[in-house]
Amino acid sequence: MRVGIDLLWVRVGQCGGTESFIRNLMDGFGQYDKENEYILLVSKDNGDSFEVYDHYSNMSRHVLAVKSASQSRRILWENLHLDRAAKRLRIDVMFIPVYSMPMTYGSGIPYVSVIHDLQALHYPQYFSAVKRLFLKFMWKHACKDSAHVVTISEYCRRDLERHYPMVAKRCSVIYNPVETRASRMSVESLTKKYGIKGNDYFYCVSSMLPHKNLETLLEVMAFRKHRGDVLPLVLSGVGGDKAAFEEAVAKRGIRDLVVDTGFVSNEERDCLYENCKLFLFPSVFEGFGMPPIEAMRRGKRVVMTRESCLEEVTQGKAVYVEAPYDVEEWAEKIDKAMTLLPAQEAFEEYELQNVVGKYVRVFEQ
Repeated sequence: MRVGIDLLWVRVGQCGGTESFIRNLMDGFGQYDKENEYILLVSKDNGDSFEVYDHYSNMSRHVLAVKSASQSRRILWENLHLDRAAKRLRIDVMFIPVYSMPMTYGSGIPYVSVIHDLQALHYPQYFSAVKRLFLKFMWKHACKDSAHVVTISEYCRRDLERHYPMVAKRCSVIYNPVETRASRMSVESLTKKYGIKGNDYFYCVSSMLPHKNLETLLEVMAFRKHRGDVLPLVLSGVGGDKAAFEEAVAKRGIRDLVVDTGFVSNEERDCLYENCKLFLFPSVFEGFGMPPIEAMRRGKRVVMTRESCLEEVTQGKAVYVEAPYDVEEWAEKIDKAMTLLPAQEAFEEYELQNVVGKYVRVFEQ
């Protein structure tokens, strides 16, 4: 079976968790599925970033005549040409790792789409009216016309079926794959670059969008500073209003306690996980939420909310804040977590081989 994977939507280093998701998954297809062939459909400006997958004998790249940097042109091209390209490449199943299933033109190729969350329905203020209409149209199209829709948590499945009930019989939950590798970086490299010491900082991986609730975390840092606690917060991520974040840091007088790394390599991120005191995750809305899993796999205690899918995917194993915006409760739960011994969690259901097996079964159906 020839499985096409649409990668035209990937703007390298700008897509956050969805890019990590598909790169992890493709590693899994390469390592664990020797029965099927994977055709990676890449663009003129992102194709080189997928060269690393060329060493898998069951994968090949095909560069299509479009650039990913212009989202509007890419979307138009996908809807006009992607299905025809798939037919020309003799693809048996098309895999769309995000919501953007293109229009089809009678090719008969079944499409498997992934819908990670319905954020625009919960936080419409983040999106223009045009973008909201576009997302609603694409979600409905994917739910109506995909041969199968995958979503990434039971929370998301319930949300999807509530808004698009026609998908109920063709929808399944496959949790995200979570890869945990040793960084092979020394903590001294972090000290040199960021001025932090091992086991002497809090870590958070997050964009700067409002639902990530970073303002509350900054309030917590200010609260802790007022009482004399000066462990810094290190934040890695992309997306959102960076200027507003920096203003919020300055307003609270905690510039000396907040290190914004911006986008970091996987290796550097993993080193930051390995050497933090606690991992903090204040988000109030996620489709899955990989960072807490990544931290707990490394034996780190995590303080986080129970909101949306987060208690589900962390299986009740974190230290939870009941009131996500309550600064004093956050400070209390952080104090509690700092007294606990490290505890490494396996989360075997997120192992790459298990997740790949579930996707392959969907493709075969």
